[in-house]
Amino acid sequence: MSLAFDHNNPYPSRRSATYSQRGMVAASQPQASQAGRDMLAQGGNAVDAAIATAAVLSVVEPSGNGIGGDAFALVWMASEGGRGQLHGLNASGHAPAALTPEAVRAAGHSEMPLHGWTPVTVPGTPAAWATLSQRFGKLDFATLLAPAIRIAREGFPVSPVISALWQRAEGEFRARADDPAVAPWLDAFAPLGRAPHPGELHRNEAQARTLEALAESRCESFYRGALAQTIDAFSRRTGGYLRAEDLAGYTPEWVEPIAADYRGYQVWEIPPNGQGMVALMALRLMEGFDPSVRDDPELLHRQLEAMKLAYTDGHHHITDSGHMRTSVAALLSDAYADTRRRLIGASAIDPEPGKPQAGGTVYLATADADGNMVSYIQSNYHGFGSGVVVPDTGISLQNRGHGFSLDADHVNVLAPGKRTFHTIIPGFLSRDGIGLGPFGVMGGFMQPQGHMQVVMNLIDYGLNPQAALDAPRWQWMGERQVGIEPGYPLHLVRDMAARGHQVSLAIDSTSYGRGQIILRHPDTGVYCGGTEPRTDSSIAVL
Repeated sequence: MSLAFDHNNPYPSRRSATYSQRGMVAASQPQASQAGRDMLAQGGNAVDAAIATAAVLSVVEPSGNGIGGDAFALVWMASEGGRGQLHGLNASGHAPAALTPEAVRAAGHSEMPLHGWTPVTVPGTPAAWATLSQRFGKLDFATLLAPAIRIAREGFPVSPVISALWQRAEGEFRARADDPAVAPWLDAFAPLGRAPHPGELHRNEAQARTLEALAESRCESFYRGALAQTIDAFSRRTGGYLRAEDLAGYTPEWVEPIAADYRGYQVWEIPPNGQGMVALMALRLMEGFDPSVRDDPELLHRQLEAMKLAYTDGHHHITDSGHMRTSVAALLSDAYADTRRRLIGASAIDPEPGKPQAGGTVYLATADADGNMVSYIQSNYHGFGSGVVVPDTGISLQNRGHGFSLDADHVNVLAPGKRTFHTIIPGFLSRDGIGLGPFGVMGGFMQPQGHMQVVMNLIDYGLNPQAALDAPRWQWMGERQVGIEPGYPLHLVRDMAARGHQVSLAIDSTSYGRGQIILRHPDTGVYCGGTEPRTDSSIAVL
């Protein structure tokens, strides 16, 4: 008879930071990080490790990402003396040609819905894998996807956090089972008539076959082959907007990463349409204040106000780069930061967007023995995404289009071929041209908030990567509403309430982000990594 136990953690846990010199992979699932580590052992580099890890995550963590989602990457390719070059890849997809505001309203919607075909945009994840491999990878592409294929076919024991998220999603999609586009979700992800329990094996033969087709064609099949035709046919049959032509016209975009200086360090993000700008704007505001000590009430209040101001600006100004009305330089300028910082007073405010001068995701980090490092993130957006699953493929399509506005005057208004404001953001740290390493915190609109808190934990308070992730977090939830995790001193919570913040204490940390950090010592080349205690994560080293 086996032991009976649940998966609640009644006591605070403590992890040590992880060190390695030859290579490291940090991810939210042990099988994923091990797959990346195996690529390093076979002579692959950090990019190969990232692709293999991401592919396995698309299988073992379907509650947050999959083949039908989007991806972003920051890739540090090293040269002599710890120097190198940082490359950015934007693999977010655009709205289908048939998806117009008029079509959405004609379908009876006053705003973009969360589920069904309407919020489905062109997936960018498969193209991200192929593009990264082609430019920077060392191993054969089929080798990179082999672990994911094997795990999908043989099955994997579902981890505790993912099981809980899976069960939440099942309730949502079972209620929509009369939608012919959503009904296949139950066949693919609840074959036993329910979501899998922790430790229960889940197999997805259809996804294994799809991954094999991607491996054989370097993902061409998804965009210009048999898989594209299958997606097109299902979309036409069930009232979707996505067509083979939309898929065929898609390519990821190499972009120039953007940075803000913070106390002598450079914090790097992907430029718009990503929301990394929000983290950089908030850090620019905080740089004008004395960092004080971490548990100081004045500091926490200023952090909250800085994030509110940055997010308000982000939602007002950020969209597809080709549709931006305000420049990145203007939003990150000293003059604009000074103007916004002056709005931070003693009490909580309800900020309005400024006017600068014109001018449920997975995150992983990898590093190799040569100093190459990757910050990578991929997502279905909201849990399993739209709920639309293409039959007999295991492809769950994202609902990223939910982020579009139907307001013709809004900068992020829906338009065919346009990319929406995007929540997923990879981060990277450097100093004086030396790459220090990748970091990220997934979790929808928590992501810039997590980036800001992790960066300050590392730079201002000298926490090691593991402690920087272990530290309790806060989350601005709109207007004056603030969530705070257990672990913050009670006097801080009381002080925030006295300043006008509407504070709630979190009893569930799944919405407070899940991150990974790898930092490289510039003199010794030794890596120090931390992994998220709020999920089933692990670090694998070479």
